[in-house]
Amino acid sequence: MTRIDPTGIRTTHRRTVLISGAGIAGPALAFWLNRAGFAVTVVEKAATPRRGGYPVDVRGTALEVVRRMGLLPHLREAHIDLRRLTFLDGEGDTVASLHPHIISGGVAGQDLEVRRGDLSDALYAAVRDDVEFLFHDSIGTLDQPGHGVDVTLRGGGTRTFDMVIGADGAHSPTRESVFGAEDPFHRHLGYCFAVFPLPNTFGLSHETVMWNTPGRAAALYAVGETDEVHAFLNFAHPRPPFDAFHDAGARRRLLSDVFADGGWEVPGLLAALHESDDVFFDAVGQIRMPRWSSGRVALVGDAAYAPSFLTGQGTSLALVGAYMLAGSLAAASGDHAAGFAAYERDTREFVTLNQDLVGEGRATLFPTTPEALEQRNERLRRLSTLPSAEPRPAHSALTLPEVPLMA
Repeated sequence: MTRIDPTGIRTTHRRTVLISGAGIAGPALAFWLNRAGFAVTVVEKAATPRRGGYPVDVRGTALEVVRRMGLLPHLREAHIDLRRLTFLDGEGDTVASLHPHIISGGVAGQDLEVRRGDLSDALYAAVRDDVEFLFHDSIGTLDQPGHGVDVTLRGGGTRTFDMVIGADGAHSPTRESVFGAEDPFHRHLGYCFAVFPLPNTFGLSHETVMWNTPGRAAALYAVGETDEVHAFLNFAHPRPPFDAFHDAGARRRLLSDVFADGGWEVPGLLAALHESDDVFFDAVGQIRMPRWSSGRVALVGDAAYAPSFLTGQGTSLALVGAYMLAGSLAAASGDHAAGFAAYERDTREFVTLNQDLVGEGRATLFPTTPEALEQRNERLRRLSTLPSAEPRPAHSALTLPEVPLMA
């Protein structure tokens, strides 16, 4: 579409896109859409860009995305360089101590592990001067009358966009508004987990220590020479405990009951849990959808295809998915129907390959019976102490096309 400005010069209408979510996928998508000539607004319910969070991995094809964004040198400097992963038995004795890449399928010297906040900060800094951000706000209602998407914001006001993209996580409100309840798309993987920070009184540095009994795990992540570590509690649970998702007291009671007789440092972790006001709790699951768009609304990252932390690929899929969606829309000259169709056609196989890694991750780390746990421990004892030289093929299974950029 073209318009005539006051000087009489014919100019091209910049198609407008609203992105819900300023985590990883949202700012990455905003970066590439802006570079391709779209006018982008990002709405985020948090009051500021979100920092903190446990470490995340950037591997394979996603490394090329951050390289093309110009962020790779900065992220290399922020690389955590986790050097050791130690497994303990129920008594707290060492089963095996390995390089983390042996378990993750990562490649030393190539793949990145960074604090989630460091990646979020880098993405936000790369795009904040070119994109409109609306913090402490969210989408109230969406309506697609045909010419665009009419959006009512909870902070007040109604605006119309050519497209809306949900980049608002596995429990996406955008997805619920357009596609309905989460349940048909949620694949529960049989576990729940909690993550929270606490003081590093354990003498840990650049390492993870994980205690296991059948169906339970407790771990401490020390990302460097810091005064803080992240505690991780994971346990088998056949169904999502819906009452605990929005009730801090209910989830603390659940975790206390499950880990009541835990050894090692578990009693201290439970005490810290009860004192912490920064606890992330969720079910371990995936989002699997038959389609990622409806009309002028599409989904990206965890909102469309959360793979679960068991794959280690959530962040990488968010970065790659954002790039592919932006590229598809740019190549389609902003035609939302053609762009969304190309995005799904060219990205779905890569997503599925990485989601399918979940079986390997679950079996390796969190056995639920004494027999399976002992078998896992025997496998760990036989593994080499040197990092694997071969990445998992799924990590690099997609070759990125070029995004058509604005001249």
